[in-house]
Formats: sequence, structure tokens, C-alpha cells
Amino acid sequence: MNHSIIPPHEPKQPEPIHPPLIYVKELLKWEYKQIARDLEKEGSLSEEELNALGAEGWEMSGVAQHSSTVYFYFKRLV
Repeated sequence: MNHSIIPPHEPKQPEPIHPPLIYVKELLKWEYKQIARDLEKEGSLSEEELNALGAEGWEMSGVAQHSSTVYFYFKRLV
């Protein structure tokens, strides 16, 4: 008995992803600020405090918590 083998269907390979290139003409320099708050004693940063930091050019870049202490990280261009 003779059986012919049909190769399995091969799905079309997806097109490779080409992310856009971004050219940076100048090297940016940042400065950083860390504010630690004990939530049980002081509470979090208020809206007024955050707005004051923003007015000074600080941008929040991260938040981390360890136990009752929260660390707020900010950056701004030098």
C-alpha cells in the first residue's frame, strides 16, 4: 500500500517589528530628589506639596513602600 505524505501547513511568518529610531542630539543631565514619609506619623504628600514640587520642575519618577514608610522619587533637568 502506497501512502503519500503531505507536509503540514506552515503558517506565514509574521513581519519583523521595526521600532522607530530616536536620535538624541544632546546628552540630558538629571538631578534627583527622594522624599521619605512615615504614613503612620506624617501621612502622604499633599496635593499642595506635589504642586509646589511640580512648580519647581520636579517630576515624580517612582514610588516605593517599605513597611509604613513611603519613598517618593523625583527628577528634573539640570
